[in-house]
Amino acid sequence: MTVIRVTHLVDDTTAGGVMRVISHMMTTPDLTREADHSLLEVKRNRLCIGRVEADVIVSHLAISWRLLPLLAALRVMNPTARLVHVEHSYTKCFTALNVRRKRRFGALLKLSYALFHDVVAVSAAQGKWLRDEGFVRPAALHVIPSCVGLSAFRELAPPEGAVKTIGAIGRLEPQKGFDILIKAFRELSDPGIALHIYGQGAEETLLRDLAAGDHRIHFKGFASDPVAAMADLDAVVMSSRWEAYGLVAIETLAAGRRLLVSNVDGLTDHLPHGAALVDGAGIKPWQSALEELFAAPPRPRGPRHAHNYESHFSDCWKSLFLSPVIASQ
Repeated sequence: MTVIRVTHLVDDTTAGGVMRVISHMMTTPDLTREADHSLLEVKRNRLCIGRVEADVIVSHLAISWRLLPLLAALRVMNPTARLVHVEHSYTKCFTALNVRRKRRFGALLKLSYALFHDVVAVSAAQGKWLRDEGFVRPAALHVIPSCVGLSAFRELAPPEGAVKTIGAIGRLEPQKGFDILIKAFRELSDPGIALHIYGQGAEETLLRDLAAGDHRIHFKGFASDPVAAMADLDAVVMSSRWEAYGLVAIETLAAGRRLLVSNVDGLTDHLPHGAALVDGAGIKPWQSALEELFAAPPRPRGPRHAHNYESHFSDCWKSLFLSPVIASQ
């Protein structure tokens, strides 16, 4: 059997969701049996990376006008390789909140995606947005939800009793909406509850100021062991302003914890698997949702969430690697 050579292009190797997904792709047996994976770091502002010795080149790069010449050169210099782009970043809510010149941004996405044979959306909601906006040809668009290994999360003991300790996990940046979460939590009067915040980022000082004086709120720093962090929590809350998918969500559900999510982008993909929706932006909807969460009776003992995220992820990528290439525009 011929093993496919797959090279993953990245422009940021710092610890985070994208690198965890790539690491899973490069090490999970279901995919290493089909392909020999390698990683190539692309320095930002480069105009060309030359010829890549691979049958499939998977871009995990952040699309930008500066990147466009490199993508065009990649296509020209690798005419026999299958080019795949995974859109980890851009979503409908990101665009609404962060992009001022939306038509220009849309042109960037269409031009960039047209250089690839395939474009992978990491959630159904993101895929719908890409399709509805006409950014990607329907035949080139694939929805493959991001994934990491979840077996250690499934092995965690389920929480006992009512919810007392909730967690927020992610970069301390405006995207995650931790400012709204802290303000909503502080409206609750119960002295026996706690909010644990895991992560680092530019907003840490601001968030600590918002939490000042409330000894129920604890900043835990970067969670080097996400399984151990999850073990200390009864529930997880994701108050993001935009989110392509949210690995924390599948980790939470695999661990049998309750999950609250904002009504944005890929977070809505988790509703069929047990997440609860906080419908509405701002402090009041989150305050109400937290009150309901802490007041909820303990869950009865029963079988753990059964969805096999890993198998679906591997099956989708194997299908993409092995399917015929459809000529791009």
